[in-house]
Amino acid sequence: MNEVLIYAVGSLGAIGIVAAVILFFVAQKFKVYEDPRIDEVEEALPSANCGGCGYAGCRAFAEGMVKAGNMEGFNCPVGGADVMQQVASILGLVADVTEPMIAVIRCNGSLLNSPKKVEYDGIATCASASVLYAGDGGCSFGCLGLADCVVSCDFDAIHMNPETGLPEVNNNCTACGACVKACPRDIIELRNVGKKERRIFVSCINEEKGAPAKKNCTVACIGCSKCFNVCPFEAIEMKNNRAYIDYDKCKLCRKCVPVCPTDAIHEINFPLKKLIVKEEKAVETSAETVSAKTPATEKQDEVNKTEES
Repeated sequence: MNEVLIYAVGSLGAIGIVAAVILFFVAQKFKVYEDPRIDEVEEALPSANCGGCGYAGCRAFAEGMVKAGNMEGFNCPVGGADVMQQVASILGLVADVTEPMIAVIRCNGSLLNSPKKVEYDGIATCASASVLYAGDGGCSFGCLGLADCVVSCDFDAIHMNPETGLPEVNNNCTACGACVKACPRDIIELRNVGKKERRIFVSCINEEKGAPAKKNCTVACIGCSKCFNVCPFEAIEMKNNRAYIDYDKCKLCRKCVPVCPTDAIHEINFPLKKLIVKEEKAVETSAETVSAKTPATEKQDEVNKTEES
């Protein structure tokens, strides 16, 4: 009986040793080496997993960057320049300088500018509504107002304004691009935040000609090219009956704003125009001139009026 146990234990031990040796060589043959810097880069990232970088998540982004061996084309919109500088130091590379971005709403078809003509009664998502009808105001290019962009945002950066019926972006925006992907009408665009957070853009993507466009929305771009003609920096492009301002070329001179006949061009975070100040000064000057009249002058004015009568 003891011999049977000894043979059994010996056999099982031998099998275990052989199996262990085989598993060792198999593991060595097929082992996958993972660069330890991937963990360091992932830890430096904000762990938002928003996909704004173009990868499925922060881990995939870290793997892609370490594998590439450079930072060209890599950018974390949530972390911004500070995070990318930290990642660059981990990898011993130099981070590209990128301008901060923010989402803008390129539609001004509010309830006032584009009054309701029909009432939508269906699945309350923009994705569904875009397949079934043009929109409450009749514009087949404008915002549908059913808040798909709001639902997609993980940073509480976009909300619907109940008075206008349009989404509004706040300073929580990280430019992750989730709202851009969620909008079936493509009215949301990522643009440079701009110097002192000042931006100019055409808040309309309507491709219809002037009359049909204005019929559905009073502030639609009518493709008149007036902004295109006055721009000294060739920053405005006319395409498909609408104007588009290239934020890389735009110098924020604002010459295009006053010439737009429909007020389709929006200027964000700019001070009041100097023209208004000059007009106010002119009014003040004229008022001072009237108050500065002497009694003799006033008497002469009365004599002149009497003679005229």
